[in-house]
Amino acid sequence: MEHEYSIPNLVLDETDKHILSILHEEGRISYTDLGKRVNLSRVAVQQRIQHLLDAGVIEKFTAVINPAKIGRHVSVFFNVEVEPQYLEETALKLEQEPAVTSLYHMTGPSKLHMHGIFANDQEMEEFLTKRLYTQKGVVSVDCQMLIKRYKSRTGMKL
Repeated sequence: MEHEYSIPNLVLDETDKHILSILHEEGRISYTDLGKRVNLSRVAVQQRIQHLLDAGVIEKFTAVINPAKIGRHVSVFFNVEVEPQYLEETALKLEQEPAVTSLYHMTGPSKLHMHGIFANDQEMEEFLTKRLYTQKGVVSVDCQMLIKRYKSRTGMKL
């Protein structure tokens, strides 16, 4: 399981915030073009971004893929209640599932909140019956299918 590490009391100045804001909207922008927009040299921008990466402020650079464009049309949120002694084991297994896009331990009696994306209803049903219900310690599963996405987390705006 991934652990988060941070530098305590990291203070971002206005230039750091401006860099993060631009990267949030244009993650593929070159250091040179970014430098022009924040009035710094390419080298200075590169050093600041490396510092933000090292500090864990920027976790990673990635592409945001539209699931429907690659044949993944069924988006489902799951609330999974797990017996406390099996919570960690279940979470570690579920995080390895390719269909699972996010997985969180929530407040409440041993709750996992999970999102998955599937090609169709049959694939989702197979996930439920063969991959989720069979996990040791799973007590109950509540599913909600997404109808329309208005906004999703692709990073945090400052």
